[in-house]
Amino acid sequence: MILYRKPGLLKWLKWLKWLKGLFVTRAPLPPEILRAKEVIAAIDSGGMPLNPATINTIARNLGLEVPRRAPVSDTIQRIRMAVERSQHLRS
Repeated sequence: MILYRKPGLLKWLKWLKWLKGLFVTRAPLPPEILRAKEVIAAIDSGGMPLNPATINTIARNLGLEVPRRAPVSDTIQRIRMAVERSQHLRS
């Protein structure tokens, strides 16, 4: 049996897939990642984290293990890396 394929069918299917991609929305980010992005944006704009416990809580909510005596700067760096990883997974 010989199957007949229209010459423009493949191009049409690719175009349809592209068009569908324009209208499909992604699921919203989890609240833990949103909170981490907000804190990082505030720090990048010149803010200072006043409560290290809040930073540690955000890190723990992201699944990071953080000792109580960990320096805030190290914890913030780990949060940045976790947020970057989450962005690469969504791509």
